[in-house]
Amino acid sequence: MNMRARGRRSTALAGGLGVALVLAGCGASETSSGGGGGGTAEGSDLTIDCAPYEEFGDLQGETVSIYTSIVDPEDQPHIDSYVPFEECTGIDVQYEGSREFEAQLVVRVQSGNAPDIAFIPQPGLLATLVGTGAVVPAPAQVEANVDEFWDESWKAYGTVEGEFYAAPLGANAKSFVWYSPSAFEEAGYEIPQTWDEMIALSDQIAATGAKPWCAGINSGDATGWPATDWLEDVVLRSAGPEVYDQWVNHEIPFNDPRIVEALDTVGGILKNPDYVNGGLGEVQSIASTEFGDAGLPILDGSCWMHRQASFYQANWPEGTEVSEDGDVFAFPLPPIGADGAAPVLGGGEFTAAFNDRPATQALQTYLSSADWANVKAQVSGPGWVSANTGLDIENLTSPVDRLAAEQFQDPDAVFRFDGSDLMPGEIGAGALWTELTNWIANDKPTQQVLTDVENAWPAS
Repeated sequence: MNMRARGRRSTALAGGLGVALVLAGCGASETSSGGGGGGTAEGSDLTIDCAPYEEFGDLQGETVSIYTSIVDPEDQPHIDSYVPFEECTGIDVQYEGSREFEAQLVVRVQSGNAPDIAFIPQPGLLATLVGTGAVVPAPAQVEANVDEFWDESWKAYGTVEGEFYAAPLGANAKSFVWYSPSAFEEAGYEIPQTWDEMIALSDQIAATGAKPWCAGINSGDATGWPATDWLEDVVLRSAGPEVYDQWVNHEIPFNDPRIVEALDTVGGILKNPDYVNGGLGEVQSIASTEFGDAGLPILDGSCWMHRQASFYQANWPEGTEVSEDGDVFAFPLPPIGADGAAPVLGGGEFTAAFNDRPATQALQTYLSSADWANVKAQVSGPGWVSANTGLDIENLTSPVDRLAAEQFQDPDAVFRFDGSDLMPGEIGAGALWTELTNWIANDKPTQQVLTDVENAWPAS
């Protein structure tokens, strides 16, 4: 599930963005539609090259509306990141965030009131909207940016039936294990590089009488989603990316033996009473523990490790130092039985357009550029990252975000989108959540859990 961090700090850092993004010096006085100067964010040192937007013509006085699920407090950095583009082009970007985005976007599209651009967090929803005929293909300028700056797997998630519609925007990395660097150092523990090393470390910690892991999957109506991330991460590592794709697309049964093996591997941690649930209770307490609270026992030494995404950094109490030498940090969830980079599970948003007006296409182009990624990094606090390889990692304010960006930019790392966001809603946000919760809370057998999800898969 695509959950987002709640970072509240906003900063603007100058520097080091290469040719495309230059330091302020051109100034707002040099900006104009077609002027080729730099668009500058008011009160900052953020300037972009205006030249790429000249080919869209005179855009002075045009407006472009954006509709998104990204709301306060995360909306302001987005709004701030459009200022240089607005200065360049004369376009007024009108931003609207809604907590009812998924439902209301469909209603607006069906009623002929679609926004110019929507940030869509699920490729499945993108495909549904494309099926209505309302989404227009991305312009050539956007496709060129995506080909240059993103791994091809990201482009595939914005493509429907061979047509490219939506460029990636932000991203989150889910394949992380949170821990206390100081506690590890004091105990003499090393960060595991393989799954076997991680299990050996877990056994070593358990032998001292401590619980190596803490976890929680309670999330109100969405209870169960953290368990889907565990399963997806292990399928990707144990069965490989091709089998992962087949499973997500239901080209193999949901209860295929390789998926059964993967869930049993997860159970080797989450259902092991010697491993969990440090500071929180027994195995069953995982089902009732709020996901946002589940990692907190690391701070008092009640548990040692917690698997959760990069956005979990927003859940640590105020004053917690998140860094390699701080109170908490994260390491990549290791690979299973393979050398090389660990696979990366993640999520993100995609920019879909509902018209092909030049102003709309110009904003699409900006949002797909390295310029925008770097501006956004500089006006955002912790909790935002992009898989755009044109992003200068040093512009990210959080060490965890920098770690996530390094994973996204590693040419040897395999990336796959969150599987439950790709599955039909009645599975990925329904039966799978319910059955994995039963697997924990009621010790429902693995085979039966996966068979019941298989039986719930829609016929068409």
